[in-house]
Amino acid sequence: MTGESRFRIPRLLQATLTVAFFYAAFVVLFDVLLAQPIPASLLTMYMFFIVAGVFMVFTFTEESAREMVAPIKALVEDPSRKLVRNVVFAIVPLAAGTFAYAQMLPRVEAPVELRAIHPAPPATVKLYGKRYDLLSLENPFRKVQTEDPEAFRELVAEGAEVYIRNCHYCHGDKLDGKGPYAAGLNPVPLNFQDIGTIAQLQESFLFWRIATGGPGLPEEGAPWISSMPVWQDFLSEAEIWKVILFLYDYTGHRPRSWEQEG
Repeated sequence: MTGESRFRIPRLLQATLTVAFFYAAFVVLFDVLLAQPIPASLLTMYMFFIVAGVFMVFTFTEESAREMVAPIKALVEDPSRKLVRNVVFAIVPLAAGTFAYAQMLPRVEAPVELRAIHPAPPATVKLYGKRYDLLSLENPFRKVQTEDPEAFRELVAEGAEVYIRNCHYCHGDKLDGKGPYAAGLNPVPLNFQDIGTIAQLQESFLFWRIATGGPGLPEEGAPWISSMPVWQDFLSEAEIWKVILFLYDYTGHRPRSWEQEG
């Protein structure tokens, strides 16, 4: 037996060390070099592909596959390794159970990515081929509420029709964020009944958010998370403003105004 074969690292150990190397490399890359912990879901995805790739490389031929499983086969079949086999069979399930238990424990630390529900809007925005100043933009139908209450009720009813046709699937027929599609979205749609949502916002903010949807969120302060489509591609300006009237009317909230801020 030559010195090379005597001190050759078993193929199974080589594969294990290779996987461990990539795991350590990812952790060092994110935690040390980038100074940001790698999300657990991303690390799991990376390691899945690493393990699959290493397994394919180390079992590429029949000979290498036999060499790969030789230590496991010997552990299971060799009578002289009964003690080691019993220890391994006890430790592996215990380790798996401990890992599963640790993953299921509730955690109190803040998530790595904090989600801003109401991101700061831009000062101006281009919608429907026009440039709007969101600081001075007002709902053109809001004045009808005092000038002609009967006409205002008709506008609210028209907004309700638009909402039911397009919005209730996610935000719910009670505007509580519990529509039939809500369970399939992450994060779930906003609950407009909550005092912390539209009651804290100007109507111009809602117009911007509805018209531009998730893709219209600003890059500053990302990551943003929103499943809302770009409604300016499907609704007219008037329809969006009427929907906003309906949102406030149904929930009983009053939109914030710059006069109130002053």
